Amino acid sequence: MAKTYRVGAGARLVNLVFRVMTRLGLGKDYRHILTVRGRKTGAPYSIPVDVMRNGDQRWLVAAYGITNWVHNARAAGEVQIARGRYRETLRVAEVAPEDGVPVLRQYLREVPVTRAYFDVTLDSPDERFVAEAERHPVFRLIPGTGDAQAVGG
Repeated sequence: MAKTYRVGAGARLVNLVFRVMTRLGLGKDYRHILTVRGRKTGAPYSIPVDVMRNGDQRWLVAAYGITNWVHNARAAGEVQIARGRYRETLRVAEVAPEDGVPVLRQYLREVPVTRAYFDVTLDSPDERFVAEAERHPVFRLIPGTGDAQAVGG
C-alpha cells in the first residue's frame, strides 16, 4: 500500500531546501517552483515540483496525491513555474487517466524518491497505471500566455 504524504517538520525542511536550491537554479533540471493562486483566498502559494518533459510537451504529476496545489491548479486553470532566473506562466489541462500513463511511467523512472507514494511499479500493466492516475492526476502545461521571462539582472 502506498504511503500517504504528510506535511510535517521534515517535509517542510525538505521543501525549504529544494525551494532555495531551485531558486538558485541548482539540482535536477526538472525541479521547479510551482506558484498557483489559492482557490479560496486568491493568494499565491508556492511549492517545489518536478516538471516532466517529453519532446516539446511538459507535464506536472501530483506525485503525493491530490494535494492543495492540485485543487488550486484545477480552479485557477493556470500556474507559474520558475527555476533560477526563469519564470513562465502556463495554462494547465488535466489529462484523462489513460493519457497520463506514459507520463506516470516517466515520472517513476526519473523521480524514484516518490515511488513509495504509488501503488504501481515500473513493471505494472497500463490498467494499474490508469487506476493510479485517479490518485495522482497528470496536468499538461500549455504555453501561450506570453509570460515567459528571465528575471533579475
